[in-house]
Amino acid sequence: MACWSAENATKAYLRTLKMGKRDKEPHVSEFISALAAGNSAQLMVEICGSTAGSTTLALVAAAQQTGGHVVCILRGLDELHASQDVLGHDVDCVEFVIGDAKTLLLNYYKGADFVLIDCNIDDHEGIFRTVEESSKASGAVVVGYNAFCKRSTWRSGFKTQLLPIGGGLLVTRIPAAKKVGVSAAQRSRWIVRIDQCTGEEHVFRIRSPQTKRIEA
Repeated sequence: MACWSAENATKAYLRTLKMGKRDKEPHVSEFISALAAGNSAQLMVEICGSTAGSTTLALVAAAQQTGGHVVCILRGLDELHASQDVLGHDVDCVEFVIGDAKTLLLNYYKGADFVLIDCNIDDHEGIFRTVEESSKASGAVVVGYNAFCKRSTWRSGFKTQLLPIGGGLLVTRIPAAKKVGVSAAQRSRWIVRIDQCTGEEHVFRIRSPQTKRIEA
C-alpha cells in the first residue's frame, strides 16, 4: 500500500461533493472517496448488493485524483442496466462486470488495493475472506458499507474499525506481506574480464562473503 496522501484525500472529497448525488447520509460517499484517494488506490473494486450509486461515484472521484481504475461487480443484467441509468455520463468511468464476486476477485482482481463491499449481500463475510486471501501479497483497504443493517461484522486477524457513519462502515487495512530479504551470503555479482593478449572475454560470478565483525 502507498503512503497516505492528505492532498489526494482532500481533492477527492471535494470532487465527490461537486457530483451532487448523495445518500440520505452524505458523509458516506465523501468518506469513502477520501479514504480511497488518500491511500492512492489504483485498482478499486466495488461489490454491489443491488445497483451502483453514490458509493460508486465516490470511487470514480478518487480514481480521477489518483489515476486509478474502478470496477463494479454486479449480480445480473437488470442491475447493470439500472446502474448505467443511475451513473449517467460517469458510466464510462466504470468497468462493469457480472458474475460471482469471490471467483472474480481470486482470478481477475487479485491486485485490488481498495475493495468496497455492500454488507446487504448475504455472503459479504465470505467475500471479505476472499479479499483477505487474494490481498496477502500486495495489501488492501477493505470497506463494508450498510454494516448496521444486518449488524454485520467480519472476523479477521487484522484490526477492523466499525464507524458510525451513515448505515455503518467496517474498515480493515490488510498490510502487504513483508518481502524476504536476501542475505549477504546469497548476494552475487558478475564480473567481465578481457584478456589483453588474446582478446578473450571471461565472465565470473562472485558471491559476496558474509561480513565478519573484527574485535579491536
